[in-house]
Amino acid sequence: FICETGFLLKVIAINNQFPGPLLNVTTNWNVRVNVQNNLDEPLLLTWDGIQMRMNSWQDGVAGTNCPIPPGWNWTYQFQLKDQIGSFFYFPSLGLQRAAGGFGPVTVNNRAVVPVPFAQPDGDITLFIGDWYTKSHVELRKMLDDGKDIGIPDGILINGKGPYSYDNTLIPEGLQHETVGVEPGKTYRFRVHNVGTSTSLNFRIQNHNMRVVEAEGTYTYQQNYTNLDIHVGQSYSFLVTMDQNASTDYYIVASPRFVTNESRWHDVNGVAVLQYSNSKGRASGPLPDGPNDFYYKSYSMDQARSIKMNTTAGAARPNPQGSFRYDSINITQTFVLKNELPLRINGKRRRTINGVSYSPPETPLRLADLHNLTGVYKTDFPTMPGNAPPKMASSTLNASYKGFLEIVFQNNDTGVQTYHLDGYSFFVVGMDNGDWTPDCRSRYNKWDAISRSTTQVFPGGWTAVLVSLDNVGIWNLRSEKLDNWYNGQEVYVKVADPLGYNITEMIMPDNALYCGLLKDLQKPQIHQVNSKSSAQAADRWGARVLAMVLLIIAAVVSI
Repeated sequence: FICETGFLLKVIAINNQFPGPLLNVTTNWNVRVNVQNNLDEPLLLTWDGIQMRMNSWQDGVAGTNCPIPPGWNWTYQFQLKDQIGSFFYFPSLGLQRAAGGFGPVTVNNRAVVPVPFAQPDGDITLFIGDWYTKSHVELRKMLDDGKDIGIPDGILINGKGPYSYDNTLIPEGLQHETVGVEPGKTYRFRVHNVGTSTSLNFRIQNHNMRVVEAEGTYTYQQNYTNLDIHVGQSYSFLVTMDQNASTDYYIVASPRFVTNESRWHDVNGVAVLQYSNSKGRASGPLPDGPNDFYYKSYSMDQARSIKMNTTAGAARPNPQGSFRYDSINITQTFVLKNELPLRINGKRRRTINGVSYSPPETPLRLADLHNLTGVYKTDFPTMPGNAPPKMASSTLNASYKGFLEIVFQNNDTGVQTYHLDGYSFFVVGMDNGDWTPDCRSRYNKWDAISRSTTQVFPGGWTAVLVSLDNVGIWNLRSEKLDNWYNGQEVYVKVADPLGYNITEMIMPDNALYCGLLKDLQKPQIHQVNSKSSAQAADRWGARVLAMVLLIIAAVVSI
């Protein structure tokens, strides 16, 4: 996917759309998504925040699935079991998300579960993210050569142009996303940071944003004039159109926690909020972001203020706060420390507890099923140690039905974001300095937000609690694509002691084979697999939504 002249770029499009089409479903529906890979390289789609209950076979990452070869198609089949909220899908291999391929997933409440706010007058999805004019292939080569990918070239909103802060760098006349609204009405904005590496501050000029949901959990409702959204995170806001329509208004995404390198602070992503009776274009300076020069804990305090609405139902009618996580004894603790990049075997790598993950050619879950030895080890350190850094294929072993504490310790100079597939976790604490067991006394033990992606501030820690009720092998990763590519990930193995196919779903009959099992792969047959979907329907009983996604490389103007 080669960068063309000017701002004509090749992107990964889905059904000729960039961003891709909406997957609009309801709690407990079964979903069947047929993916046709028309790229010139292998592909997997993963579903950020979708828990794939007892079904890591559908997770779409290298540890559970063989990639879909070029020219092949493959059908994902899964249930949105006990989930609501705002999520997204994206390609999980080789920095492909830096070229696009992402799209929204909206999981609506069942009719029997009331939403804790009045029905909005409209639903608007915005993808914000930093963007490189280099292709993802070029960025990948830079990392392979031991280089840093450097500063992004802009920030896009729904794939459209950045603010023209310098005509010599960004030409005037670029098309911006325009959001049309009616005066007096209230809209739900679902905002996802799908960028490569940059935390962004999101705001709408002269409008308050009432946060109501974060990655599948209804929040305590409060207004913000701006909110930091870190890579991989998703939020829902209610925004009322209560301003006069003398002009349009700016929607802004600006970089946070970046270095003072040339002009990066001036780069902003811009969209336009346009009232139906607007009398003029948005003009003048953009609305200011947070000025935290003297208030260093601004972003951390803001993050701590995002709390769970304990009285609202969500996927089920019972209140979210009825799961009293504070009364459950912790059965395991993982302290996972990342550091500045270092060299291992001459390569620039990222590590967790001194281990830089090296993905084997055979997915871990397939290796287990076929009793292969030597594909990976189960010796990933659960605490930081003094061993020399190394590259390895190893997993963390977690006890099914246990209650796991994970502490992310960030010894880097930039913000980290971590995501855990298969689960949501309670973000019970974050602070500066080194975590110690005494920090547990400061945990939020009642209304901590439950989500799947959390930030960890530089020189600080974040602690989360996870109820291990989902059998499978689950990816725990840095959502920053360059760090993820360079080894800042691990898999958490949650095995059912009763054995295969007791709790976990069986392997789908359309499973692909690769690595040590490549000889088992049969020729591609272009048909939709029905076995595991039928199994899910038999087990839980639900509607089935079928969808076809055609993945292509397309040239667009940004």
